[in-house]
Amino acid sequence: MSLSHLENMPLNHSSPQGAQRSSWKLWLLCSTITFLLLCLFIILIFIFLPLKTVNKPCVAKFGPLPSKWQITPESLCVHVDKDTDMDMDMDEIYDWKLKIRHSGLYIIYGQVVPNTTYKEKAPFEVQLRKNDATIQTLTNNSKTQSVGGTYELHAGDTIALRFNYKYQFLKNDTYWGIFLLANPPFVS
Repeated sequence: MSLSHLENMPLNHSSPQGAQRSSWKLWLLCSTITFLLLCLFIILIFIFLPLKTVNKPCVAKFGPLPSKWQITPESLCVHVDKDTDMDMDMDEIYDWKLKIRHSGLYIIYGQVVPNTTYKEKAPFEVQLRKNDATIQTLTNNSKTQSVGGTYELHAGDTIALRFNYKYQFLKNDTYWGIFLLANPPFVS
C-alpha cells in the first residue's frame, strides 16, 4: 500500500462527513442557552430580592496614627471591643478587635506595612479573623499588603486584625477599617 493511497482514505467510515461538525454546534447551542438561563436567573434574583441600602452610615477605622478607633457617631452597627490595647505585653498576640452589632454585608479594607528591620524569632504573620476563624492571612514581610474583602457578618461576630508580634509592622502606616455596605434580606 502506498502513502498516497493512505492519504485519501477517510478516518471514520461509520458516520457521514458532516456529523462531527453538528455535534460541536449542538454543544455550543446548549451551552449558550444554559448561560442565558443562568444570567436570567441571576437578574430575577436581584429584581425580587433587592439589597436594602443602609439608611445611616456605619464606618469604623483604626489607624494610622493616632492609633485609636474612629467610628461614625450615629453608628449602631459596630462596637469597639474593650480588649483592644496598644500596650500589650510583648509576648502576647497583638490584635485590634471590633464587635458587629448589626447583620449585613460589610467591606473590610486595610493596609499592613511590615517593619523590614524586624529580625527577631517570631515569623511575620497577620490574620484577619472572624470570631475564631481566620479569613485571610498575610505572610510576606517584604512589601506593603492589602487586607480585607466583602463579607457577610452577623450580629455578635468579632472581627480582628491580629499580628504575630507588635514590632513586626509599622504602626504609623498600618490601618484597617470596616463599613456596612447593605442589608440583604436573606441575612438573618
